[in-house]
Amino acid sequence: MSSTNFKDYYAILGVSKTASPEEIKKKFRKLALKYHPDRNPDNKEAEARFKEISEAYEVLSDPDKRAKYDRFGQYWQQAGSGQPQWSNGGVNVDINGFDFSQYGNFEEFINELLGRFSTTGESTSRSYSYGNSSRTSSAYSSVNNFDDFGNQTAAYNREATIRLSFADAFNGTTKRINLGDESVEFRIPPGAKQGSRIRIRGKGKSIPYSQQRGDLYLNVELQPHSFFKFEEDNLVCEIPVTPDEAVLGASIDIPTPDGMVTMKVPSGIRSGQTLRLRGKGWSSPQGKRGDQLVKIIITTPKRISPIEKEYYEKIRANRSYDPRSNLSRVTL
Repeated sequence: MSSTNFKDYYAILGVSKTASPEEIKKKFRKLALKYHPDRNPDNKEAEARFKEISEAYEVLSDPDKRAKYDRFGQYWQQAGSGQPQWSNGGVNVDINGFDFSQYGNFEEFINELLGRFSTTGESTSRSYSYGNSSRTSSAYSSVNNFDDFGNQTAAYNREATIRLSFADAFNGTTKRINLGDESVEFRIPPGAKQGSRIRIRGKGKSIPYSQQRGDLYLNVELQPHSFFKFEEDNLVCEIPVTPDEAVLGASIDIPTPDGMVTMKVPSGIRSGQTLRLRGKGWSSPQGKRGDQLVKIIITTPKRISPIEKEYYEKIRANRSYDPRSNLSRVTL
């Protein structure tokens, strides 16, 4: 950049000269998303604006360049610090061990920073031209997919599996996991289920072109429970009832995740029917309770007392209900 082509980088980004690095980064992200070519196809004015804010961020995000810019103004590049300038002439620039020579200019690097290295999501191929260089890059179909492009890309995330008991998953708990080079403590919120995915920010792999890290994703695996199980999102259990309870009806005690409750079994219930305990099921991360489904299983005793046998014989002798009455009409 020549001294006759001086630009006020602070004005370009819309920040004050005393702005912190965090304020500069935040403003750049907002402007980069607004003017990026993905959002403004065939808009030369937006493309020029994007180049301009990228150029401003290149300087103001670098402490050494910013210091020279603040001190020497339009002559900052002639300050003779010995720091090579990024150009299209093939100068190798190495910052924190990352080689920028693979890019024609800073704008091309920004394209990669905005998610071009990500291995997830549908992408399309698009060619961009900046200055005297051009590149074809894989571009996301929508810039709205960028959650925090300055912080991470999918390639720098990592995953682990965490096994939880039903109690820990329902109530929430604090766990610690060893990742080889470090130990990470984290909080599991109430309501985790089999297949739940928990995100821990900043505990992934280091991103080479920044001082930040990707994220750690924990995949929840529930240990089997002797009484409760899931059917899709429903908490389900099976309750045995006796023949007399099924015929006459009864009030029985049912275990739920947070204690016993009394449930009324209607008379005449059949084995395999399901009753619903509203608001007694699994909790969600938002604090809402689902329902608990109770499957009724009619069980018969293997051993009975003499008096029980006497009464069962009286019931059989006087029974008016024949559950097989319609079988005589069954044919091929």
